[in-house]
Amino acid sequence: MPRRPRRNHSPAFKAKVALEAIKGEEPLIVIAERFDVHPNQITKWKRQLLDGAAAIFGEQEKANGEGPSVAELHAKIGELTMENDFLSGALGRMGGTSAKR
Repeated sequence: MPRRPRRNHSPAFKAKVALEAIKGEEPLIVIAERFDVHPNQITKWKRQLLDGAAAIFGEQEKANGEGPSVAELHAKIGELTMENDFLSGALGRMGGTSAKR
């Protein structure tokens, strides 16, 4: 039996199949035949959906507060710009090579 080439399923397809499995209205074998996917793959997608469901409702809010704020990023950009200007001026005073090419 020749092997089938590897297929890449879209996230929407995976979610649709996993939701069908979670509903439990049909056996896993029937769902697998209908969507032409191996039952083990459906089980894996179902587990991923159930594990990641909490992130949809609550963890995104927490993730938004973790990173630096826009004001902090602008302050860092200003600091690095001033440092860069100072160092390029100091390199220019040393003679020889120029910082600006």
